[in-house]
Amino acid sequence: MAHDSQIGVSRVHHPEYYLKDGNVTFHVEDTLFRVHRHFFERESPFFVQVFAMAPRTGTSDSTAFRLNEVTTADFAKMLWVWYSPSHKRENKPKDYWFTILELSTNWQFPDMKRHAVDELQNLDIEPAEKIAMYNRYNIDKSLLLPEYKFLCKRASQMSIEEGEQLELHTVLRIHEARERAISSAAERGCCFPTSADADDKELEKILTDVFNLNDYVTNRRDV
Repeated sequence: MAHDSQIGVSRVHHPEYYLKDGNVTFHVEDTLFRVHRHFFERESPFFVQVFAMAPRTGTSDSTAFRLNEVTTADFAKMLWVWYSPSHKRENKPKDYWFTILELSTNWQFPDMKRHAVDELQNLDIEPAEKIAMYNRYNIDKSLLLPEYKFLCKRASQMSIEEGEQLELHTVLRIHEARERAISSAAERGCCFPTSADADDKELEKILTDVFNLNDYVTNRRDV
């Protein structure tokens, strides 16, 4: 494994992502990555601007772009999306895709962000955790309809831990949807109605109204 040093600081070449034919070098923690610039220029307006502001940076190990806001392990996860042909067949855990979602959002990689969301949609994630993560990174809320329904229909209220994961306005909206679902069930003749007694289609209408989900569906169709 190759090493180099600059001003007394030892740096190591990443074992997988220091490529002989790479044409841009990044310095993350104590590790150098040499990869292909066109991925960053093709997909990220953020990096297009970064490269334009420093055209000579990243052309060698000694001029590598320094990325301070990411760990070596997490940067490698993002690169894996491009460089691993079998990535669609590998079952990566949610935390792996959460990392990719975070970096693709922060660095403006829209295609990678969509791919991360697609993968997360196929994983089993606790409803409150998924809602919190999607809210944090401004993901289409209409994708959360199953999670909203689960929290509304189950017998128990949200736990303290779940409430702490969610923003107050989300907690209040779920409470509103549960109350409206109870009223709907009562109107249908339930003697001792709970939110679980609400008709599925009616609950979906309530949640669509409470969370303004039609706006997200419309925006997605227009993209």
